[in-house]
Amino acid sequence: MKGSTNLDSLHHILSPDFLLRNSLYIGVLVGLACPLVGVFLVMRRLAFMGVALPQISSTGIAFALSCPGWLGFNPAADGPQTAHLLAFAGSIVFSLAAILTLAFMERRGRGQLEGRLGTAYVVAGAASILLLAQNPYGEIGLLDLLKGQVIAVSNVDLVMTAAVLVIVLAVLGLYQKELLLVSFDRDMASVLRKNVVFWDVVLYVLIGLTVSMAVLSVGPLIAFGFLLIPALIAHLFAGNMRQFSVISSMIGGAAAFLGFYLAYRWDLPVGPTDVVLLGAVYAVAWGVAKLPRGALRRAHSA
Repeated sequence: MKGSTNLDSLHHILSPDFLLRNSLYIGVLVGLACPLVGVFLVMRRLAFMGVALPQISSTGIAFALSCPGWLGFNPAADGPQTAHLLAFAGSIVFSLAAILTLAFMERRGRGQLEGRLGTAYVVAGAASILLLAQNPYGEIGLLDLLKGQVIAVSNVDLVMTAAVLVIVLAVLGLYQKELLLVSFDRDMASVLRKNVVFWDVVLYVLIGLTVSMAVLSVGPLIAFGFLLIPALIAHLFAGNMRQFSVISSMIGGAAAFLGFYLAYRWDLPVGPTDVVLLGAVYAVAWGVAKLPRGALRRAHSA
């Protein structure tokens, strides 16, 4: 009976008439795309940036939605799409400004990167709370997003998210060699007369776009989880960069789908369910990776 119920739930969420189908689709899109950007953060030892950027992006959303209120306007009065565009603008501006500033300071070698990222995370989180406390619209609609509660996603939001992520993935695919070279071996890139600064900026813009769209679509909690955890899992087993990227993306997409199913089945918030699921997979993968090779061969032969 329990198996039948599980199958009924799975059939329900896969139905074209499923009320929350766009929430499922957008979660899987983010799950597939974010790890492809996250592998560069892991490669460049910038995992802390994956923590700070979603929070900074959230602050940009809160700021953008608060500005009209300070001027006596309600961003929701002209329709949800106006508010959505405002939120996207705030998210992308704050994300790109933060990542380019942090990258510039890293190149200049001023201070410790971890300290700057930690400060940015804490200040951005506090600023978001203060902004939302003075913004009735944001307090009603944005707090659910910041907690990872993905409830309703319009067709326009889904198409917009898909378009931005497709552009990011296209650039990653077309210029993968250059982006990998400046990430792996900056000295060799200089010897080969590659414009290291230019390709750094391209990569940072791609990261900023992905983070902004992910935070706007599913919230900072899910964005952070899918940026780093699938890449960390894949890093345990991947033998080359292609495997690293593909495994990361597949783990992210599968976790997004399974997490949504479990959240729907047990009436849980989607964001925390996805992240806890990824954490559990990471724990199991880490344990398997630490097993002696002989034990792995014996288990495989059995």
